[in-house]
Amino acid sequence: MKRALVTGGSGTLGAAICRRLAADGCHVYVHANANIDEARKVSAEIKALGGSAQTVAFDVTDGPAAAATLQPLLDDGAIQIVVNNAGIHDDAVMPGMRADQWSRVIAVSLNGFFNVTQPLLMPMMATRWGRIVNMSSVAAVAGNRGQTNYAAAKAGLHGATKSLALELASRGITVNAIAPGIIVSPMSNAAFTKETINQLVPMKRAGTPEEVAGLAAYLVSDAAGYISGQIISINGAMI
Repeated sequence: MKRALVTGGSGTLGAAICRRLAADGCHVYVHANANIDEARKVSAEIKALGGSAQTVAFDVTDGPAAAATLQPLLDDGAIQIVVNNAGIHDDAVMPGMRADQWSRVIAVSLNGFFNVTQPLLMPMMATRWGRIVNMSSVAAVAGNRGQTNYAAAKAGLHGATKSLALELASRGITVNAIAPGIIVSPMSNAAFTKETINQLVPMKRAGTPEEVAGLAAYLVSDAAGYISGQIISINGAMI
């Protein structure tokens, strides 16, 4: 049984990815930081359906804490699938953005990618099989007013994705990024009216977490072994 770590597994999208990977036969580590109770609920739901899961908690911006939590898991063998889904919004137009708004968003999405992924690489490389999926955003592809910090963090993941894919290609490890558009969630439901979605999305609807989870599941499968270094949009033909 392959083991998969999904950061931000307590959120709407992360939880959908956890459920799908567990349904596909993975043992899933459902990660959370502040929302540990939600992560426990996701793990319990997976187990109730006959899947395998456990909850892990640490702050992805704290490198030593991440390493200290991951090392005991690695003592049992390599974690061969990692989905870097942890991320936060702290929106403001750039002229009014505080330095802490900039640095915190960068720290979670971009530094968090390094803090979580780097400790997993040597054990993964030793198995000569691995899948790394970095969750990005349409904001990193097209930009978005009020999200210079978020777009910068996610666009940074694009460069990291392509570079790491080159470094790991000969070891049977793929590295890709998924850039979702408007996906159904409590946050998007509050931010986008049906009329706004109709204007922005040619398909005239928001995507579902399950649709994104399906793409993630494909990218971590054996069938996707020749796909690497790609930024794959899933946005209803927005761009």
